This record gives sequence, structure tokens and C-alpha cells, in this order.
Amino acid sequence: MRDWSEVPVSRRTLLRTGVGLAGTQLLSALLPAAAFAGNSREPVGTYPEGASGSSVFVGIGAPRTCTYAAQGEDEIKGYLLAIEHLNSGHPLMHRISSRIKKGVLGKEVKYGVADSEAKPNTAVQAHSRFISENKAIMITGSVSSAVAVAINKLAQSKKVIYLPCISGSNDTTGKDCVRYSFRECFYAETAANALTPVLIKSLGKNRKIAFLTPDYTYGHTVRQSMQDALGRQGSWTVVTNQISPLGTTDFSSYLLNVANSGADVIININFGRDAVLSTKQAKQFGLLDKMTLAVPYNTPFLAKEVGADIMQGVYAGTDYWWTLQDRFPIARSFNDEFFRKHGYMPEWGANAAYMQIAMWADAVERAGSFYPPDVIKAYEQGVSIDSTVGPVHFRAEDHQLVRPVVIVKGKAPGAMKNRDDFYDVVDVVDGGPLMQKPDAFGCHLGSYT
Repeated sequence: MRDWSEVPVSRRTLLRTGVGLAGTQLLSALLPAAAFAGNSREPVGTYPEGASGSSVFVGIGAPRTCTYAAQGEDEIKGYLLAIEHLNSGHPLMHRISSRIKKGVLGKEVKYGVADSEAKPNTAVQAHSRFISENKAIMITGSVSSAVAVAINKLAQSKKVIYLPCISGSNDTTGKDCVRYSFRECFYAETAANALTPVLIKSLGKNRKIAFLTPDYTYGHTVRQSMQDALGRQGSWTVVTNQISPLGTTDFSSYLLNVANSGADVIININFGRDAVLSTKQAKQFGLLDKMTLAVPYNTPFLAKEVGADIMQGVYAGTDYWWTLQDRFPIARSFNDEFFRKHGYMPEWGANAAYMQIAMWADAVERAGSFYPPDVIKAYEQGVSIDSTVGPVHFRAEDHQLVRPVVIVKGKAPGAMKNRDDFYDVVDVVDGGPLMQKPDAFGCHLGSYT
């Protein structure tokens, strides 16, 4: 099912009429050559057709009707706010990148939204329609890493740029990386390397781990990275790894095995509704009275859904938390804009979606063209951009954003200052040292054309 929506805005042209020969020559000297390439380029993907008019189309795919639906809806809100801000020339976009004025290269950004259902086949079909029917110049969105990996392959095949949103698997920018995809969010390896020292400092060495792991690429790579980091740094050992299918509602058999395992710590890797249900049921089983809970890849809305009484004292890794507004002025501006529209502080899916759109617009403006190879090369320059978590840049070798990981700790109910105040920020860990070498997980990007 597709929910087609458009944001009505005014249009401006990139170059105003009446520029004489001398003015054109001056602009040629100041702007990238790609800006004047026009349609003389050989067609690539949906270019030049998708960029030939006064607007360009962006296809958004996110889960709206499944275990990840709440996270998908939050993600969509971030995308739509970003597109609204682009089209209106909002000052926040200009603060993120001074190159962004109004629209992208003077063109209005239109969009469509499709329900991916967190299923790779459904997502591929939806994005394929965006490409074939709407000539999408860019496609974006994911909560499931299985979806992100599938759309990576589609993007490379169709030569249309793809921007995953939530995707925690090492594989997304590892063995399944592609030239046409760029990931904004933190992932298994960086989550593990950021959270492990905090857990060891808090709980000590030689602890016994019980993993709750969803059975797909995200779950398995997060589990492997956490196991490796905790074993290497703290001599922690795994006593059980309970693997459940995506969409599980009854975790009792898995939790019974955890109860009998002798574990000291439960590391819950489940995401979305699976994370909510497994955490609530672990509390009902009495496991959280005897074992410490840790969440390496925190689910947006988890604390709200399970309650602060369960999440108090729980350490978690996350991409963004709204109280970062006390450190980063752009975070405060983003929070204010999001709250004004939706009445709650943004979760990290909305933030990731907003930043993906902003960084794409910056790359296109620097390229001076929507021609995909030029936009990709603009990303690969590694230019720093200001963000809601400070300066960030993309690594050319694997298209992974070099960005911090935020470590939070759940507050007790009595310590909350407002209804959204579930966590204290323990640390904002520099992302560069957390990342593996670019080729460590088998990344080979592929061709530009």
C-alpha cells in the first residue's frame, strides 16, 4: 500500500534569467563543472529524466503495519519535516549546510511514502515502483537491516542513490555495501565498542551473558560484535544465545532458557515491538530482579512502552537522544521544530531521517548536479557537516558516516523532569576509533555507472 503525499512549495530557479555572457563565465569559474553538464551526460539510473523538470522525486519506504511500525512512523515524520524545510528554505537547513538555500539546486522536492512492512520483497517492489513510475532521483528509508541490504542491491542495480535510515547490521556497509548507498546511523560494531567499556566499568569482568537475538542480519552481527568486544575487553562469556524469529509475541520459552542459564547479564538485541514484548516478559518472569539488562541498539520508544520502572539503570547505545540539545545547538533547533509539529521530543529514527535528507541536499549542492556519480563523489570527499550530534562526515571507502555513539542510562521514574525525560546521557563517544578498518567486513563498493 502506498500513501502518496506531496508538500506544496514555491519554486526558485538555480540561475536567474538575464545573466549575460560575462556573468555566465564568472559562474562557470565558481561552480563545479557538473553544474553545467546538463543532459549531455550519458543517462544513469533515472538521470536526466528524473531531474529534468522543476521538481525531483524522492521515494520513502518505511514499515507502517508490522513489529517495527512505531519506529517507521517516527522515521517518516523526520523525512517529511526535512523535505518541508528544504522546500521552504528553512534556516535550520542552512545552519546544517550553508550551501542549502531553498529546494535542492533550486528544485522542489516531491515525495511518496510506501509501507515496506519490514519485508525485503515488499520494500524492493515499492522502491522499484518509485524508480520506474516516479523516476525517483533518490530513495530512502529502513528499520530492518534485511530491508536495507535488499535495497542496497536494488540501488546499485538501478543506479539510484539509496539512503538507509535505521539499519544496525555490520553488513549494510560491510559485505553488502554498494557504491549507491550511504548509511547515517551507528551500527553493531560501533555500538559494541562504545557500550562495552561502560558495562565493564559498571559490572566488572568475568560476567556471564544471555543474548536475546532476532534471527536476521541485524541480530546476528550485533550479537557477534558484542560477544567479541566483551570477551576481549572483560573476559565475559556467553552461556546462552536465544534466537527468535522477527515478530515473536511469546518469548516464554526463550526466557525460561535464560532463567536456567546462570547468566548475570541479559543483552537484549531485539528491536521494535519485539524489544518491548521481550523486555516486559523478562520483567514478568522475574529475570530483571536477578540479572542486569543491557540494550546495545536502543529501540526508539522502548522506555515509553515498557516504563521507566523497568528501564531505570539500564545502559543502552543510541544514535541520538533529545537532551543532546544541551551540547549541540542544532539539536535544540531540530527538537523545537519537531516538537512544535508533533508534540513530543524526537526519537532517533526521526533524527536520522532528517539528517539523511539534509546531508543528501548538501552533497547534491556540492556536486552542482543530480548526476548520480557526481553526487556520490561529493559524498566521498569526506566533507564535514554540522549535525545534531556535532561534526560528521562519510568515509569514502565504505560509505559509513563517521559519527559518535550516544550511551544513555535509564532514569528512575522519580528523577524524570518531564514525560520524555527517560535517560541520562552517560557519554557521547567519538565514532572514529569505534569503527573497524574499511575492508574488515568485506566491503567492495562496485561501480559508479
